[in-house]
Amino acid sequence: MRAQRDPVPWAAVTRGALAAGPLLLAALLAGRASLGVVAAIAAMLAGINDRPGSRRTSVRRIGVPALAGAVGLLVGSYAGAHLGAFALTLVLTGLGLVGGGISAIGPVASGTGTQLLVTSAVGAGMPLPDPVWQTVPAFLAGAGWLLALRLLLPTPVSRTGDPRPGRGRGPYRPDSRFAPRPDKRSDPRPDPRPDPRPDPRPDPRPGPRPDVRLDFRFDGERAAVAEVYDAVAALLDAAGTEHAGARRAALTAALDHAQDALAGPRLRRHPSSAAERRLHAQYAAALPLGEAATALAWAERTVPKRAAEGPRRLAAAVRGNSLAGPLPAPARTDPALRALDAALLHAAEVFDRGRAPDLHTRRRSVAALVRTVLGAGGREYALRAGLCFGAAVATAQALHHGHWYGAHQHWYWLPATAVFLVKPDLGPLVSRVLCRAAGTVLGALLFAGFAAVLPRPEGLVVLVAVCGALVPVAARHFAAQTTVVTVLVLALVMVGGEPQASAGRIGETLLACAIVLIVGHLPVPGQRGGGVRARIDAADAAAHAYLVHVLGESDDRAARWTLRREAYRTLAEARAAIARAAAELPALARHSAGADEVAAVLERLVDTTTACAVHLDDTGRLTPRHTERLAALRDELATRRGRVGRSRTLA
Repeated sequence: MRAQRDPVPWAAVTRGALAAGPLLLAALLAGRASLGVVAAIAAMLAGINDRPGSRRTSVRRIGVPALAGAVGLLVGSYAGAHLGAFALTLVLTGLGLVGGGISAIGPVASGTGTQLLVTSAVGAGMPLPDPVWQTVPAFLAGAGWLLALRLLLPTPVSRTGDPRPGRGRGPYRPDSRFAPRPDKRSDPRPDPRPDPRPDPRPDPRPGPRPDVRLDFRFDGERAAVAEVYDAVAALLDAAGTEHAGARRAALTAALDHAQDALAGPRLRRHPSSAAERRLHAQYAAALPLGEAATALAWAERTVPKRAAEGPRRLAAAVRGNSLAGPLPAPARTDPALRALDAALLHAAEVFDRGRAPDLHTRRRSVAALVRTVLGAGGREYALRAGLCFGAAVATAQALHHGHWYGAHQHWYWLPATAVFLVKPDLGPLVSRVLCRAAGTVLGALLFAGFAAVLPRPEGLVVLVAVCGALVPVAARHFAAQTTVVTVLVLALVMVGGEPQASAGRIGETLLACAIVLIVGHLPVPGQRGGGVRARIDAADAAAHAYLVHVLGESDDRAARWTLRREAYRTLAEARAAIARAAAELPALARHSAGADEVAAVLERLVDTTTACAVHLDDTGRLTPRHTERLAALRDELATRRGRVGRSRTLA
């Protein structure tokens, strides 16, 4: 029920203002109001998926759901025009099963399933005067327009330094002010690796200030990579305190965001520009820094303040698109600090002459995606979405053929509302229902007031443009987003010729809330809580693979970082699913009870495995503390796993 406290996304606000409203105005001027309504609806749905991130990520986040929306519009339009009530209900219920199943794959797939079902309801329940071969291209054009704005418009802050040779701050030189004096008592063993530091004396010929130029192509990727270095610095500051666990989770989130920002769709397999290759190299250089910081946090010892200064300077260099410059050298008194120092040296070299290594991620195969859809989590989600969507379609058909709607003949609102309510990634069920009901009531009342005073259609076009600009801001809270979207949709359908129907929309929304609440708490075949258990299974398997690789003492660092990233990413996904399930009513929350304890043990196991990897790199053997902690965590994991219906043990 809490609202997010994020800064106003002015770039997204600008795109929203330039999307639905101008499209509708152009269609009205061309005398094709119905096609303009379809294009504006597509732009609105695309605006809901227009989240912060890189431009490359937005292609998948906006484009894939838009394609699914076009398919749903096509199927719904043909089914609504050629099938009777019973057959239409069966077809849309089957489509609900498909949309719910694919939503279990991930966030983009969830948006894809949502648009598939919403547009199928719109196509079947809001018959348009234009043929399907015109409405579907209009829908794609509306989504494509907002995507083009996302790719082409610069962000408000996009002036960065020029990394070309001779225009930065010069090659890496360690900052002698931070260089520690050697202490042979604290580390009697000589470092077996040569220290590649250059002459520590400051450069008497500082380079010129970086040139400033307009470069907004990779601003999303640049911000994401800089956040990783900031998260590493924050974790180093929190080492030895009670905040270390939260800072490590924040580092995982930053790495996931940067990995997604850099791994978006591209025409070529590898980065095609020098700027992109540089960002890939800077991201890869952050992985050993994060590994060393995690090992230091695991040791529960405070770290000197100067240790965090290096990652912060690297973050500033990424944001400024400049070279690293002087970096502080941390003490080398234990394996984790030596690993941190080596990682800083490697990062400094990468920043000066970076290459583009692999992103250390493994793409899921088609077989793995199918297993996710057909697994316990996918089946549970599909059954729940199919039942809710089918029940809403059947109820809407009964009201429609019973002439309960009066002058209002379009019945799409009830099933479309049920789609948004049944999505578990939008929050717990009861809070979704309350927010949707409150937002719809407020939005309908606001629109009734606007419709009474605004001129038509000019005033409605302005209202659509204003609501489009408010969608990114309202995304902070589900009730606020529902309010804005309700006003926007009611304005669009009135422009398309539908009479004012605020009271009817309120009644349909409350009816959809009742349907989803009842169906959402009904017993279903199979074991409940399948989505949470599927996430725990994935996190367990990833932790197991990471542990086996580290204890096998493999020299393949790239494979180790890939497995570590996968282990932490699956753990973060499991944590999010567990938090949502725990916030449900007791009838639903009890099916995932105990899962948070298993996730906590897995988290400590992955942290310990990371500490073991750093120690093995330095000494070639584990200490009794490492081995005892691993044995204790595996025993605890085997004990707790059965509490959430688990049978497999971690070998």
